[in-house]
Amino acid sequence: MGVIRTDKWLLDLYDEPVELCEKLVDYFDNVLASEIYEYLTMHGMYRSPFKNAEDFLKKLKNNNVWKTVHKEKRQLQEKWDGPDIPIFLFPSDTNNQKLMRDSNGKSGLAFSDKLFLFISEDNEEDEIRALFTHEYHHVCRLSNYQKNMKDFVLLDTIILEGLAENAVRERLGKKLTADWTSYYTDQQLEKMQNRLVIPNKTIQQTDPRHQRILYGLGLYPKMAGYSVGYYIVKKYMEENKKTAKDLLHKSTEEFIS
Repeated sequence: MGVIRTDKWLLDLYDEPVELCEKLVDYFDNVLASEIYEYLTMHGMYRSPFKNAEDFLKKLKNNNVWKTVHKEKRQLQEKWDGPDIPIFLFPSDTNNQKLMRDSNGKSGLAFSDKLFLFISEDNEEDEIRALFTHEYHHVCRLSNYQKNMKDFVLLDTIILEGLAENAVRERLGKKLTADWTSYYTDQQLEKMQNRLVIPNKTIQQTDPRHQRILYGLGLYPKMAGYSVGYYIVKKYMEENKKTAKDLLHKSTEEFIS
């Protein structure tokens, strides 16, 4: 396992992304390559070829993207006793204005048994380290926590995100955490926790309000669930003197008890 040499895949199949996703079929259960591609593009993977593959990959290699992720994976796997999983790096959708505006064109997608990173040519090494730290913490949480992700309710999801971004803060410092960690004051976050998150904490993922609260869509405050999750976990870590690793197994309810 480890960092898969997707650079070689991209050299051959960059212009045929669905065919490229044929190489991922064995990593999923009973899913077609076209369905994998559709799902990955929903989370930040490039949609249709719009650049020269060789030039793009040359820039990523010059930025040491694969080497950086390989080094980070070894360090965090040891630090958190994490699983040895395959890690896939693909270009991100730099035509997605929201992705570019909110996260400088980078994104990730974590499962308990695999991890995807979507990177732009403009992402610097520290950005990639922060992204990988966040996503690999998800992997460790999902592989340790005794609850299937498909059964997650709103509180499970916001704590998952809060844990991951506090892992970034703990390891790399506040300056490399996501912008949404600074959107609100503690007083505002306390109100959002009590008035918005706690009353809706058992909402299932199938309920439209789950995503609306998590991302702050519609009339909800921007990135509400993420921001409150970060606040809850940070407060718990400071009050109980716990590290990101200490909390991998902890029940979500314990963070608000």
